[in-house]
Amino acid sequence: MAHHNSVGKLGEQLAKKYMVSNGFKILHQNWRYQHWEIDIIASKDEVLHFVEVKTRKSLQFGYPESDVTRKKLRYIIKAAEEYQFQNPGWTRIQFDVLSIILHSEDEEYFFIEDVYV
Repeated sequence: MAHHNSVGKLGEQLAKKYMVSNGFKILHQNWRYQHWEIDIIASKDEVLHFVEVKTRKSLQFGYPESDVTRKKLRYIIKAAEEYQFQNPGWTRIQFDVLSIILHSEDEEYFFIEDVYV
């Protein structure tokens, strides 16, 4: 497995723990539709959250959240539309980004809520 893949997998595990500890219920992880994927689908306070997780070990190439482009958000929205078609009943949805920086002894989290294209 490539190094960036192992960092990404670790980030998704940490993201799940972070979200659960902040009151979210994880519904799905790595939910796929065709070639699109949503890292985490969760709920909290009757809101459905589609969460993109970005993780880095350093800031050499900028903050992790800077990798969430308009194109990436459009893909997440397309996948979310299909998810809602398959799972109707949600009246409130939200797109979020969870940025994680892995330091040698701990992690730094930055949760960006209600992201728009």
